[in-house]
Amino acid sequence: RSPQPVPPCNLGTLKVIAIDEHLRVIYEDNVNFDKDLPEFKTQGGAHVHGDRLTVTSPVLMWVKLQIQIKLQSSYPGRHLQLVFLHFLQQHGSVYWKKGSIQILKNASPELPLHQSLKACFAVSNSPIWMDSSTALQCRALENAVGGAQHLANITGSRAYERFTGNQIAKIYSQNPEVYAQTERISLVSSFAASLFLGAYAPIDYSDGSGMNLLQIWEKVWSASCLDACAPGLAEKLGNPVPSHSILGSISPYYVQRYEFSPDCKIVAFTGDNPASLAGMRLQEGDIAISLGTSDTLFLWIQEPTPALEGHILCNPVDSQTYMGCSGTDEAAPERMILMVAFGCCDLGMVWLLSNQVGGKRT
Repeated sequence: RSPQPVPPCNLGTLKVIAIDEHLRVIYEDNVNFDKDLPEFKTQGGAHVHGDRLTVTSPVLMWVKLQIQIKLQSSYPGRHLQLVFLHFLQQHGSVYWKKGSIQILKNASPELPLHQSLKACFAVSNSPIWMDSSTALQCRALENAVGGAQHLANITGSRAYERFTGNQIAKIYSQNPEVYAQTERISLVSSFAASLFLGAYAPIDYSDGSGMNLLQIWEKVWSASCLDACAPGLAEKLGNPVPSHSILGSISPYYVQRYEFSPDCKIVAFTGDNPASLAGMRLQEGDIAISLGTSDTLFLWIQEPTPALEGHILCNPVDSQTYMGCSGTDEAAPERMILMVAFGCCDLGMVWLLSNQVGGKRT
């Protein structure tokens, strides 16, 4: 663990791409949180707290970024029949106050959305994937279900400090009154979907399997894991859904304010690694290596065996299969590049993904 974590620059960037039915790009834009939203005083889109373990992002910053992507002036919303978007991180969580659903549903198109929602969050600074402050909660969760391997057998991973269940447990332990005020807990992905849907969007199977809470085989919340984290948690999470689910039509807010078509449908949003597997069109036998914010190897698998290292997530494309996901050491990216360059790599079809490569097949 780094004693002084520094948020990588691309954590603080949102990229927006619209494509037509022929997969042609018809619109592109991006927002840099630090530069375009300086009032939130983030570094790489995040705040590293004094203990050097707690890392958060302002929830309203995520809401306000919609103004920055110039939706009103140039985004071709009226032509879109389908919306799919994912934030560049997993595991982060958003805590909606009681009564927020009505404010979200009835947001005035005369106001920017962040003004309507400014009082809707029980936790104003959301824990994100870089947070490593929940070691006590991780040990408690593993002990509650019979050990680290048993937890991995249930949820696909042993307890990890950044995983959402442990972050929820910390909030409940340290601020029970905040937890009591919360009526819905979203992942960052389902939170973003909620903004477009005008209602609480469900958590999808794939992103939900990075929480230490989902039974990855049955695709339901694990009662033993929920009970170990906080009381009444199932109700606050809602029921998970397949990652390719159509959730409903876009909120009237976007129809009236940004001229989106009322026929535009919202698909369940997911996390960055699951979305990368789907976007790169990986199939069984393919392996992808991401050289981005955190160096990660992932692949499509049929019958996984959970272990104490790495993660098994539900496959976002086919909910009856899985994806394996594992981090790499600092020298691994350079070794991988050399292996591919000199023809020494027999990993199968390897995709090198980075900002420099730009998603091109290598």
